[in-house]
Amino acid sequence: MLSTKVTDCNAHGQDSSYFLGWEEYEKNPYDSVINPDGMIQMGLAENQLSFDILESWLDNNPDATGFKKNGQSIFKELALFQDYHGLPSFKNALVNFMSEIRGNTVTFDPNNLVLTAGATSANETLMFCVANLGDAFLVPTPYYPGFDRDLKWRTGVEIVPIHSSSSNSFRITKSALEDAYQQAQKQDLKVKGILVTNPSNPLGTSLTLHELDLLFNFISTKNINLIADEVYSGTVFSSPSFTSIMEVLKNKNLVNTEVATRVHIVSSLSKDLGLPGFRIGAIYSGNDDVVSVATKMSSFGLISSQTQYLLSEMLSDRKFTKTYLSENRRRLKHRHETLAKGLQKAGIRCLKSNSGLFCWVDMRHLLISKTFQGEMELWKKIVYDVRLNISPGSSCHCSEPGWFRVCFANMSEKTLIFAMQRIKSFVESMSKKNNPFQHEQIRFSHARRTKSLPKWVFSLSSNQLEVEELR
Repeated sequence: MLSTKVTDCNAHGQDSSYFLGWEEYEKNPYDSVINPDGMIQMGLAENQLSFDILESWLDNNPDATGFKKNGQSIFKELALFQDYHGLPSFKNALVNFMSEIRGNTVTFDPNNLVLTAGATSANETLMFCVANLGDAFLVPTPYYPGFDRDLKWRTGVEIVPIHSSSSNSFRITKSALEDAYQQAQKQDLKVKGILVTNPSNPLGTSLTLHELDLLFNFISTKNINLIADEVYSGTVFSSPSFTSIMEVLKNKNLVNTEVATRVHIVSSLSKDLGLPGFRIGAIYSGNDDVVSVATKMSSFGLISSQTQYLLSEMLSDRKFTKTYLSENRRRLKHRHETLAKGLQKAGIRCLKSNSGLFCWVDMRHLLISKTFQGEMELWKKIVYDVRLNISPGSSCHCSEPGWFRVCFANMSEKTLIFAMQRIKSFVESMSKKNNPFQHEQIRFSHARRTKSLPKWVFSLSSNQLEVEELR
């Protein structure tokens, strides 16, 4: 009596250690006063560092929050039916903000912009527009675990990984691109494109000019699409600076060429402005057919007119946007340094990064065995004993065990420092191999806390992860 989406819902991708960590956090959330022994959420890439700047603007602009224009109420106008193309004032403000983030090196045409209910919707919509059921997209690893849901669940599109290595800081190589393409062909999959996250989630690094050149040469040769998920473009806090796909098109004089019709950008205000709850996403494409179809599909996930009006007023305030972007980047840099230094004191290093709301953390030296099963064992100790929710590299399809994504912008600095103290104590306890009593305490605590683990986690440790190790 039910559809296959109900009976085969595991394909949604929710059964992942990435999401399990969230579930465990919600059972026992940390609070410095109410629950100081609770779990600290370090698996959520959310920016809470600059809300005071946003709230200050709201306080100083009561007309925007009161849905007024020149002192006159426009509530009725906003509350009634709106065309799903979006408010022109908001689209204009959004493309100007996108240009400002990119240093005004490029401009965006609002006619090429499609509004979506967040980047999740934007990525899925693009899959529907450019790929068919059973086609494939190449995605560099490690990648955001949610892509297994966003790109695949309803579309039936397959992901073929472009593997990378810590030996070159997880950079994309020509050989890795070719290997992924050949792997897709061996599986009888038609490759329709490449999707890259720039800057990268979970690496926290922006693509180099060399990598961008490789990507453009590859899609030109193979005649496929390139989707650039640039939702972290406004979080670049140190050199090298961010280079947008649009800037590459401009510099290569490809803006009005056939190649440009196969290049698409995903944007959002969830990370750049710290407003994930507002569900503001966008597709930017030079392909008229993609824009037309995506606009029609957007009718299934519209952004409220009230939200569009409020944000159009905010983003049109250029003094505000300039202040916000500059100060937010400064705060992100400081918070990143706080995490990196705290981990360093515990003998743990991070991949050198310049962007994002997280660090890609190397804990390979803490593994009991240099396997993905060893990674899962370490992850379970950190979640249930140290009570920190972090994301294991295997959930991001990393090809090397022992890497973890650790978020730093969704909590107070005091909480972050406390989390680093927990990590430091944990590492020190692991190094005291001559204290059997202490190890027995840790073992007992771990056994007690993992009783709530669903059976699939243990299966992941021994079965699915063995497949990863064979790659």
